[in-house]
Amino acid sequence: MAGSGASEKHDVVIVGGGHNALVASIYLARAGTDVVVVERLPHVGGAAVSAQAFDGLDARLSRYSYLVSLMSQQLIDELGLRLELRSRDTASYTPHAGGGLLVETVPGPATEASFRELTGSDDELAAWRSFYREVATVAETIAPTLLAPLPHIGNLRDRVEMPIWTDLVDEPLGAAIERRFSHDVVRGVVATDALIGTFASLYDRSLVQNRCFLYHLIGNGTGEWRVPVGGMGALTGELERVAREAGVRIVTGTAVTGITATDDGVVVESGASRIEADWVLSGVAPYVLAGLLGDPLPPKPSGSQFKINLLVSRLPRLRSGVDPAVAFAGTFHLGESFSELEAAHAQAAGGTLPERAVGELYCHTLTDRSILGPELAATEAQTLTYFGLHTPYEVLPDDAAAERAYAQFLAAIDEHLDEPLAPLILGVEHKTPAQIETALGMPGGHIFHGDLQWPWLEEGEKPHRPAERWGVATGHPRVLLCGSGARRGGAVSGIAGHNAAQAILDYESS
Repeated sequence: MAGSGASEKHDVVIVGGGHNALVASIYLARAGTDVVVVERLPHVGGAAVSAQAFDGLDARLSRYSYLVSLMSQQLIDELGLRLELRSRDTASYTPHAGGGLLVETVPGPATEASFRELTGSDDELAAWRSFYREVATVAETIAPTLLAPLPHIGNLRDRVEMPIWTDLVDEPLGAAIERRFSHDVVRGVVATDALIGTFASLYDRSLVQNRCFLYHLIGNGTGEWRVPVGGMGALTGELERVAREAGVRIVTGTAVTGITATDDGVVVESGASRIEADWVLSGVAPYVLAGLLGDPLPPKPSGSQFKINLLVSRLPRLRSGVDPAVAFAGTFHLGESFSELEAAHAQAAGGTLPERAVGELYCHTLTDRSILGPELAATEAQTLTYFGLHTPYEVLPDDAAAERAYAQFLAAIDEHLDEPLAPLILGVEHKTPAQIETALGMPGGHIFHGDLQWPWLEEGEKPHRPAERWGVATGHPRVLLCGSGARRGGAVSGIAGHNAAQAILDYESS
């Protein structure tokens, strides 16, 4: 920023330097727009960063977000990112009293045998295949629209079969899962995609869980979640490289303290400095933006996840006897049967920490060991990331509550191990919603900046401005959303950044 009391002028100011902000800046700068990104933290990337989380241990973990699904190959290619995303052979493994349910990314004989062992027949596997074939038709219909102006709901609905549309869009997802599947464990494996970062019953009439499920299944038309080689920081590093090469000015360690918006332009203030611009793009949460603008504050979001990052000397042995390198290669479910998920939600909704941990584990280093230093990489060491569900901001108010939640996680995983996990742990950190709020400025620690929205125009909705057509509008004509709070925000995707940039370019070309 300029010195004390100084003023400068740019075409566009982007407030917040998350991955979406960087994506927007690249598209704008390449179109000849003078753009500056202003970030409060000493680095860009927001939640899409890697960090050496454990003192003295050379491991750079994807500290907050860790997998990529919604970022399309089209976007990666257009930006020119040197980024490798790897698939995993295992989609998920769910231990249970009699063994474990293994689902391969490309289901084969091992998946068939696992379903048969759990349920005693092939009926549940047939139901699984049928359901996800139908889900794929929805994903293939919606995915190509995400980098275009918002489609109308009718144009999408008419292109898929009504039963799957009803199950995903019109009625609570829990009813569809209960009707289509008979086994509690299988129902839970399906249901978890509706609850990542979302606090809701599977029967919630708001359908927020349906929207979360949809976003988790539509990435690139396949819904596959892939591992960024080098960790999530590799993605941010590439975005920063390309942005600087495009001529974007990036200012870190500078907090925006106020925004004044008129129909003709904006003024962004940071301490004694100010920037005049034609446009502001907001990469911060709508709740934070309202405060900067002096608008009435909307209800504060409340995050619902408990994140634990671990470095272990080796993977633990499982009671089921399955190879840990297979079980931990995908999503390892803990206590995520359908009934356990609903029970945990009911307890948390009542204001108490659930009695049992429900969540899932992910091992980055089984797919990509480049995040480990040479000495660690030469050993059996592995990283494990736990994402706990139904742990809202309100039930983890302090460090003591966080320690109880951590103890519950250890108890939950030890139920399925042939040895305790604790002696294998070399380093550990955990992140409650409150801690995420403090570290990243996300209100309530909500990783999506608020509830996800349907990625289309509703019946009777008629957009008149580019910002409305692209799903990035605010109540101020010169202020647009480019972060997770945009109409198609949420997750590591770059979609909101792309769409905000296109909206400004549409304004400028009209």
